[in-house]
Amino acid sequence: MLKFSRFALLSALLAIAATAQADDKAAAIVNGVSIPQARVDMRVQAAMQQGQPDSPELRKAIRDDIVNLEIISQTATKNGLDKQPEVAQQLELARQSVLAGAFVQDYTKSHPIADDVLKQEYEALKARVGNKEYKLSHILVDSEDEAKKVVAELKKKGAKFAKIAKAESKDPGAKNNGGDLGWAVPSNFVQPFAQAVLKLNKGEVSAPVQTQFGWHVIKLEDTRELKVPTFEEIKPNLEKRKQQEAIQKAIEELRSKAKIE
Repeated sequence: MLKFSRFALLSALLAIAATAQADDKAAAIVNGVSIPQARVDMRVQAAMQQGQPDSPELRKAIRDDIVNLEIISQTATKNGLDKQPEVAQQLELARQSVLAGAFVQDYTKSHPIADDVLKQEYEALKARVGNKEYKLSHILVDSEDEAKKVVAELKKKGAKFAKIAKAESKDPGAKNNGGDLGWAVPSNFVQPFAQAVLKLNKGEVSAPVQTQFGWHVIKLEDTRELKVPTFEEIKPNLEKRKQQEAIQKAIEELRSKAKIE
């Protein structure tokens, strides 16, 4: 599974709206400096992507905002603020971020992900998740001895899994719900936990299972058929993930060729 932190920046860059082509028409001229209409159009497009409808009022507000920015930036430059070390670094970082976004957009366009690659990824995903969903509960404790005591308690006549989970479990997310983990596929869990789930019959409780989180006692409450989304339904997410992987690989290759001291 991909780590979100590894691709968070790439995902943000992929989401940057495509810049409109330059337009000779000026939206405004401020102290002799022309503000291109394309700059206003780009901001309008970004606002529309966030759910705001295009309207004369929106365009006027955006134009006014851009004019204010131009006036303020001209004044700041006149006062020499762009020469301050911290400001200069921020400007350079902003320039690099824009160029990085342009690189990602260009790379994505010039390296499309083929459908056969996406279909292979889809089939692999289907194989991982299987065709069944499991409704699970568990009790998490710190040691094997504690887990064995929990198993012994559950074997007593009239023992209630939920009651024991509320009293004994260390899992803050599930203990208040009687250990209920809801519906999931085994591949969502770490290996020892997932393997134990696959060995259980409906209503059965596992022997103690160790993971990096502690010791688990797992109960299989129920199973049901899993409806896997179709290829077309999941294709956009698969494509985005493969693009992120390809861009990350390209960056790593560029880095390997760079002279870093």
